[in-house]
Amino acid sequence: MGVFLAAFLLLFSFAPAQGIAAPYAAMVIDARTGEVLHSRNADTRLHPASLTKMMTLYIAFEAVRNGEITLDTQVTITKKASSEPPSKLGLRSGQKIAFRYLIRAAAVKSANDAATAIGVALSGSEAAFARRMTRTAKAMGMSRTTFKNAHGLTEAGHLSTARDMTTLGRHLLYDYPQYYNLFSRQSTNAGIKTVPNTNRRLLAAYRGADGIKTGYTRAAGFNLVASAKRKDERIIATVFGGKSGASRNAKVAELLDMGFRRAPSRAPIRKPARPAYAGNAGLNAKVASVSGAPTRSLRPVLRPQRGSTVLVANNVAATAAKNDARIQDGIAAAIASAGVETPTEGTTRPTVRTDDLVLASAEQPEPEQEIVTRLSTSGGHLWGVNVGRYTTRYEAEKVLLKTALSEMTTLEGTLRKVNQNSRGFDATFQGMTREQADLACRRLQARNVTCFMIGPS
Repeated sequence: MGVFLAAFLLLFSFAPAQGIAAPYAAMVIDARTGEVLHSRNADTRLHPASLTKMMTLYIAFEAVRNGEITLDTQVTITKKASSEPPSKLGLRSGQKIAFRYLIRAAAVKSANDAATAIGVALSGSEAAFARRMTRTAKAMGMSRTTFKNAHGLTEAGHLSTARDMTTLGRHLLYDYPQYYNLFSRQSTNAGIKTVPNTNRRLLAAYRGADGIKTGYTRAAGFNLVASAKRKDERIIATVFGGKSGASRNAKVAELLDMGFRRAPSRAPIRKPARPAYAGNAGLNAKVASVSGAPTRSLRPVLRPQRGSTVLVANNVAATAAKNDARIQDGIAAAIASAGVETPTEGTTRPTVRTDDLVLASAEQPEPEQEIVTRLSTSGGHLWGVNVGRYTTRYEAEKVLLKTALSEMTTLEGTLRKVNQNSRGFDATFQGMTREQADLACRRLQARNVTCFMIGPS
C-alpha cells in the first residue's frame, strides 16, 4: 500500500502544469474617466505573461519620443535575444533589423526575441531594462508590479495585477495614440516576414474591439487586456487566468458588454498624467553625473555702457578673436573640473558670432545690467526652464554651468541667465520652444534635478 501511495504522489508531483488552473482576476473600467466598473481579485499579484510586452512597448514609444532611438535605427540582435523560446520572430544572433520591426513583432506576434532585443537596445541588458520597466510602472501608479524581463516568460518575482495592467493599457491608449493602431492590425510586416496578430479572433468577433494584448504561460493561464470603442464610449477589460484562449475571449466579451451597459453614454475624457520620463536613470550614472565646482564662471564681455560709440565690424571681430582663447580656456577648465571628457583635437569649436553681440550708441538708453553666462539669441523662442533659486549670484551661475554640462544635448543653444528678485537669484535657461522646455525639464528631472517650465512673460 505504501509503495502505491508513494508512486501516486510521485506521479501527481510531475503532473502537467497546465492541468492546474491559474488564479482568476478581472478589471473593467471606463477608459474615458478611469472609473472602475467591475473588479475581482484585481489587486492579487499574478503572473502577467506577455501582457508584460505592453510595458516593453510603452518604453519603446517613450524612447523614440525622447530621442533615445529612432524607428529606423538598425539594432544588432544579441545571442540572448535570438535564443529566447517561442513565440518568436526568428531573429539570428548578429543580425541587424530596424527598431520599428521589433516593435511590430512584439506588439502583434508577441515575439519574445523581439521584446528582448528592444530591452537590450535601449538599456544595454535585459536586467537593466527590467529595472527601467519597474520604475516606469511605479511612476504610473502600478504599485503592485515588478518586472524581471522584457517578454513575460515566468520568472520569480515577475508579477503584476489586473488593476495595474488595466492602468498600463489606458496609458498606452492615451499617451501614445499614434502607435495604438498597431494593436488592431490583423497582421503586419515585421521586416523578415509578415506575422499574424495573437488577438485576431477577438478583434474579428467583437464589435468595436481594437486591442490590446494577449498573454499565456502555464503559470499565468490565458490573459488579455482588451479595449473596445462604440460611438463615444470606450471600455477596457482585463482578464487573468483564463482556462483557454476561447473561454478567455468569451469572458472578455462578457466583461466588455458589462462595461458598455454600465458606462454613461457621454463622459468627459480625463487622460491619465504621463509619467515622468526617467530614461536609463542609474545605468550611466557615473558618466552622466557632474560634480565639482568650476574654477571660474564663464561670461562674455559686458554690454556697452552709456556713452559708448557704435561698435564697428572691425572692433567686433577683434573683440571676438581676443576673447575666444580666454573663453575656450575657461570652458576647458570648467569641463575638466566637472569630469566631462574634453573634446579631441580637430573638434570644431564654436566662435563668437558678431550678430550675437548687442550694438549700442550714445543715444540709446542704458539697458538694465544683467549677467549672462552664454552668448545666444532667443530666436523668438519664448519658453525656458528654471533650475532653482539661490542666495547668491555665484551659486546660481555655478548650478547653471553644471546643469548645462550634464545635459549638453538638450540645452545646447539656450541662453543661461540669472534673474535677481527680492527672494534671491533664479537660475534659468531661456530661448526655447514649449516642446524644447518640456523635454529639457523632463530630462533634468530624470537626473534628479529640480526644475519647472517658465512661459512667455
